[in-house]
Parts: sequence; C-alpha cells; structure tokens
Amino acid sequence: IISRGGPKGKKEKKEKSHVCAKKGTINKHTQMKHIGFIGAGQMATAMAKGIVESKLYPASQIIASDKWKPSLEKFKATVGCDVTDDNIAVVNSSSVIILAVKPGIIPLVMNEIKGLVTSDKLIISIAAGVTTSTIQSFCPSARVIRVMPNTPCLVLETASAYCLGKNAEKKDGEVVEKLLSSCGVTHQIKESLLDAVTGLSGSGPAYVYIMIEAMADGGVRMGLPRSVALNLAAQTVLGSAKMVLETGEHPGLLKDKVASPGGTTIAGIHALERGGIRATLMNAVEAAASRSSELSKKAAAESKK
Repeated sequence: IISRGGPKGKKEKKEKSHVCAKKGTINKHTQMKHIGFIGAGQMATAMAKGIVESKLYPASQIIASDKWKPSLEKFKATVGCDVTDDNIAVVNSSSVIILAVKPGIIPLVMNEIKGLVTSDKLIISIAAGVTTSTIQSFCPSARVIRVMPNTPCLVLETASAYCLGKNAEKKDGEVVEKLLSSCGVTHQIKESLLDAVTGLSGSGPAYVYIMIEAMADGGVRMGLPRSVALNLAAQTVLGSAKMVLETGEHPGLLKDKVASPGGTTIAGIHALERGGIRATLMNAVEAAASRSSELSKKAAAESKK
C-alpha cells in the first residue's frame, strides 16, 4: 500500500503549568488529546510538526513527554503543543501513543505504562529494530503498529513504511496510513522487511546529506562561493529525485540522458565508479539494516529479563 499525501519567576511558572504536578494526573493541559508522544527527540519532533503542518491534527491535540528538558523545550517551540515529563499522563490522555524513544529505553517505558494500555488505545512504535512482538510481550492484548519514518517528515516529505502487529486491526492501519501520508509517502509491508527500510530510507537522509555536502565541496574546490555551491547541490538532488518520482523512468535511463558520449558527465560518472560509489551506498544500506536487526535481538532479549 502506498499513500501520499519571557521576569524569571513568571517564565518558570508558565513552564511548570504544562507539566503535571502529580504523576499520571490529567489536568486542563493534558485533557482530550488524540496523539501522545513518549519521547520528544528529533524524529518525534519531525513527525509532530509534519502532522500539524499538514493540518491533520492541531497542536492542541498533541502532547509529548520526555525526561530530558531541552528536548521538551525544543519540541514545544517547534510544534507548539503541550509537553510534560510524565509518561503516564501522556498515556492516560491519549488515544494514540507513539513510542519515540531509543530502542534500549523501550523496556523501561513499557514496564512503566503497561498497566495503563487499555484496548481503546493504539500503540505506534518508531523505535528502530524493536518488533511488535517485543512490545506485546509487555502488553499481550495491545494493538501495536511498528513504523519506520524518516526526518524529512519535518518538511512533509517523509519516506516511511509500517507493519501491523498481530492484534492490530484494519482500522488501526488506516489511522497510521493517514498519519504518515499526511507528511509524505508510506508503504505497508511485512515486518521482516522493516530492517531493510531502516537501512534504506530511515538512515538514508544522512547518506544524501553527505552526498550534498561532498558535491558542494567539489564546487567550492572549483571556485564557487560556498553558499552558491550548497544551493546548487541541494537543488540538484531535489530536482533529480522529482524526475525519478514524476516521470516513472528508471534512474539508469535518466542518467544516460544526461551523459552524452565523450562529455563532461560521463567523465564525472567514471570518477564515481572508480571510487566505488554504488558498492559503498549498497554497503551503507546493508550495514544500517544489519544494525537494526542487532538492535531487534537485543530489545527482545531485554524484554525477557
């Protein structure tokens, strides 16, 4: 399935008003939310902003929790929603709970909230390598969906994939489909393929940033101002990606249309091939996917302790 789609005392008082004074308490700042993020890091921030920017849900329907205050402050500044340091308050006040913490933290979080996950709540995990069965080992009857988004959801251009856990229903998949397609493209796949998705699109933006930086450095080496070189490199990647997506033509064919016999482009391609660019990129995807698999096994082992 593919879808598109400011005196000090006053400041401190204001900040504290968004944090539940008593653990698990639902006050006027945490009532009637639809989406609750446990973890307010970069990916959670990107997803939440994408959801708000796409007008799928307003910031007033989102809440996030994190134990790290700087993350909460950045999340609130970026998304404009309520934040708290209380995971239990998030669970109690949300119908959709998005687990956006590091894989190694999942057991701690699940042990904290497992008694609160009722049948009317949907759990969505974006923790790399953590399987739906690992999460369900804490809450056997939970409806769980595992998702691998990427950070371009911050600009409504995510490339993501998801799979349904054994208790998840078709309507749950539709909820996730709606959330993800509001800020980019999503595919429903088998869970066994999610490590590969992690290696490709989950980690992929970092590979592309390196390519953009390297291309810009090449331009600077040949005399271009840094700002011009960076803009040209980034726009070239953006335009090329749109050509692949919008024309439907194979990238190899599009490459051949640029590379004329004995010209400049084929000389550049030759240099790339000598450097092993294809094998290097393929190895990067494989390495990241393998690491995701390792994290999955580690998370599964931790859940049994």
